[in-house]
Amino acid sequence: MGGAAEPPLPIPFTMVGCRNGAAMSIVKVAAFAVSLDGYAAGPRQSLENPLGVRGTELMTWFFPTYTFRTAVIGGTDGEKGIDDGMAAAAMANNGAWILGRNMFGPVRGAWPDDTWKGWWGDTPPYHVPVFVLTHHARKPLEMKGGTIFHFVTDGIASALRQTKAAAGAKDVRIGGGTATVRQYLQAGAIDEIHLAVSPVVLGEGENLFAGLNLPQLGFTVAKTVRGEGATHVVLRKG
Repeated sequence: MGGAAEPPLPIPFTMVGCRNGAAMSIVKVAAFAVSLDGYAAGPRQSLENPLGVRGTELMTWFFPTYTFRTAVIGGTDGEKGIDDGMAAAAMANNGAWILGRNMFGPVRGAWPDDTWKGWWGDTPPYHVPVFVLTHHARKPLEMKGGTIFHFVTDGIASALRQTKAAAGAKDVRIGGGTATVRQYLQAGAIDEIHLAVSPVVLGEGENLFAGLNLPQLGFTVAKTVRGEGATHVVLRKG
């Protein structure tokens, strides 16, 4: 799903740090599903298609996992294996999140009211502060379970500063959508990317890689793991 439609900004981000043996806080993208042809969301997002048309096909690796079924939808069971291990790692040590507006919901333009509170019901799966990129102001929204949505109207650099402050010694996780991840990649703000490459070809939608040169941005492949439903590729800055 796309985030706030801001142009990439040539801004001097100060990195939180990289993991070099010892655990350090980082800015990361994790468990971010992409198709074989590079699409991270389908076209025409709507209330009926939160991930765009056919977008849910990207997530078939995630839906059966214990992590999804317990942490996201509040169930009590689920499959444990490689995919679940990668999903659980993606949920660990997150001190705060950044989301694009479309990741928060399908509402476009000015907020008509405060009725829409996200895709996740009364208890979102974040349990920490979440900073939502938007062009339209809205008061912070406190939810059950510790999630507080803050709506940032002054750009991606401001959102990152606020998110780092809220995360403290823990990681900043950029949850998407595709446009938001691309903006932070182009700004040089991301330390680590965990892609879950799903065995599906979408052909249209929001392409994560179009026009990006990941080696020029400093990324190399650090790890590749074949899971039950996806191949997990971790890229880190060298």
